[in-house]
Amino acid sequence: MTREELIKRIKETAYLEGDFILRSGKRSKYYLDKYLFETCPDILKQLGSEFAKYLTDDVTLIAGAELGGVALAAATAMETGKNWIIIRNSKKGYGTGKMVEGVLKEGDVVLLVEDIATTGGQVLEAAKVITEAGATVKKIVCVIDRKQGAGENVTGAGYTFESILTKDDLGIKDK
Repeated sequence: MTREELIKRIKETAYLEGDFILRSGKRSKYYLDKYLFETCPDILKQLGSEFAKYLTDDVTLIAGAELGGVALAAATAMETGKNWIIIRNSKKGYGTGKMVEGVLKEGDVVLLVEDIATTGGQVLEAAKVITEAGATVKKIVCVIDRKQGAGENVTGAGYTFESILTKDDLGIKDK
């Protein structure tokens, strides 16, 4: 799938217009429903290939925050052969009660993948969990940057931020 085909597939699959409240609390006239594109095998497979391009030789692990980053991290792991972990939004109140599912070791170098970035709040919370465990977040890469502060917030927190696509690539104009 070419970049243009990926853009077309994501937009036709996941772009919705209306009145939406985002996780950030911001109101938007459009919504990119990540679950609509993440549940399409052709798009998910291509996104795994796209995320793999951001791996450097020192990366030891892929991470995704629950819930939207899980399928993306799994697809990237399958593409690269690297192990992956899930960063929980909150500790489970049962079982092991862990914030990280999978094996995260001190010294790991992590590529943190994200779905849609608005302000970067969720991915910054996940990055904090990783760094508190003694690992390094090499780079944070999202599928789509809504260009509403995520890049500035993530880089301002000391991380490298990149995106596969932006709202501009999808031809989305703020209304």
